Amino acid sequence: MRLITSLPLATASEIVDEALRLGRSENMLPLTVVVLDAGGKLIAAKSEDGSGLIRFDIAFGKAWGALGMGMSSRLIRDRLASRPVFQAALATTSDGRLIPVPGGVLIENAAGEVIGAVGISGDTSEKDEFCAIGAIQAAGFASEPATPDAEWRGSSLSGHRS
Repeated sequence: MRLITSLPLATASEIVDEALRLGRSENMLPLTVVVLDAGGKLIAAKSEDGSGLIRFDIAFGKAWGALGMGMSSRLIRDRLASRPVFQAALATTSDGRLIPVPGGVLIENAAGEVIGAVGISGDTSEKDEFCAIGAIQAAGFASEPATPDAEWRGSSLSGHRS
């Protein structure tokens, strides 16, 4: 039997490697990168030397939460900021897997369909998100969100640090 996947291993691996390359080019702390397909299945993951033990779980939770809610983890954070009861309900419903901070980014194909998500953990959430967006776009896909958070836009995508 051959199963069709929304996101092939070769593509997921390309995204992981580009995210790590971006992190190194911006002198970030050691990163862990996770790529999930549209069904939430782990396709690829790498942790740099020195990346903390729970970074995989955080990166997975960012990507899984983005898929589960159908929006980036940054947007989840923004929407839940004034809704602590709903945020607690989501944490309970997801058995604590939902990580509502930037770094979970949806991957969209040319038709605008979500085919997976990237989650990154290791540096600040804004820097994690920057690497996810840049890696998705370098692989030829659209990302949601399309641009990094205004809190931090690294030199590789915007030409300057703010």
